[in-house]
Amino acid sequence: MIFSSKQVFVQSQASLIATHLEDMFETLSSDDLSKVVEQLDVTGITHIVITDPGGVALYDPASISGRADFPIDLIKRTLDGNDVFYARFSDSSFTSSAFVPVMHMSATIGAVYVTDVDTEQGALLVGMQARLRNISIIAAMFSVVLVIVIIWSVMGRTTSIIKAIKTVREGEYSYRINMGGSDELALLGDEFNSLSNRLHETEEIRRRFVADASHELRTPLASIRLLSDSILQNEDIGHETMREFISDIGHEAERLARTTGKLMTLTKLDSAISDEKTRVDMRGAVAATLRMLNPLANSRRIIIHSELENGCFILATDDAIHQIVFNLVENAIKYSKPGKSVFVKLKIDGKKVVLTVDDRGFGVPESDLPHIFERFYRVDKARSREAGGSGLGLSIVWDTTRDLNGDITASRRESGGMRFQVRFDLLAN
Repeated sequence: MIFSSKQVFVQSQASLIATHLEDMFETLSSDDLSKVVEQLDVTGITHIVITDPGGVALYDPASISGRADFPIDLIKRTLDGNDVFYARFSDSSFTSSAFVPVMHMSATIGAVYVTDVDTEQGALLVGMQARLRNISIIAAMFSVVLVIVIIWSVMGRTTSIIKAIKTVREGEYSYRINMGGSDELALLGDEFNSLSNRLHETEEIRRRFVADASHELRTPLASIRLLSDSILQNEDIGHETMREFISDIGHEAERLARTTGKLMTLTKLDSAISDEKTRVDMRGAVAATLRMLNPLANSRRIIIHSELENGCFILATDDAIHQIVFNLVENAIKYSKPGKSVFVKLKIDGKKVVLTVDDRGFGVPESDLPHIFERFYRVDKARSREAGGSGLGLSIVWDTTRDLNGDITASRRESGGMRFQVRFDLLAN
């Protein structure tokens, strides 16, 4: 902006002088040129030079060299008939120069060189440069301090996260950190707390599982120990009583074997170790499992009604289908009233294969429905133990169904009892 205004000013002054010299240039001497310049009253100009066509100064009050003090290439361009503007900033001042040719009948007969040296604008620019330099120094110092503060803050928060990780690694799963803010470290802190919550919940489940498993195993072992001690300590025990005790020991051993087997099944599912899945005909697998359960149903005076549709192929294993059907139907038989029926239905619903098991038993209260697939969960502990349940069957069904990418639901029937439905993706032929 400063150079633009100076260019207009010095070029206008140079053009004014050149215009007055066009018709009288050849007849004027140096003194006459001085008078012409004085008559024009050119103000605000530091230096004026008037040259002849060869570049020799005819009028140059500031020089005694006989040749104008300006860049030679610029005066040559001017003598070729071009207007030239030249500006520079040095020694704390602006120097603006204009070169204008003196024309006469379309020929260049000389040149006017006008220079203006502005120290005030130069001082202003120098002052601005000083202020900018000071501002830059202050900004740099502030930036350094800010970077140090940020690094200190990041290091402190990072140290908190490392401390939290070490604490949780040592088993303190309830430890939490409060990072604050909304940056990536705060997000990392939230994720760490979520992970800690999950670990804490998992640890609680593990402890409860171990406690429940120990209790389930200890109960039949205690009964076996008590019965065997009774036999050993009673020398006069009768034959019939001994047979009864031995029979009870056998029942407890079977119960212990069933619980151990289910625990091993759950361990296998937890470890994500599964057999290779193949094309399985669910109709045949369900029918085979129901045949195995018929003796149990007959002993409890329960009738199993089945309605199995053809073409129900899914991607699974025979053992997995057996686990699902066996545990669902066994539960239905155990918790149904004597003389009632259990209904098993297998059908294709769109792109799904649906297995439905209905019983006419005691049902499950609504408040207990969200928990029935939890391990060792029993709605009625006394009735479950009396029926021989371990609280693991439905957990096996849940985990096995998920392993096969299926889903399972449990609901109360309006007429009494429970309904379990398992859905799998239908495998195309």
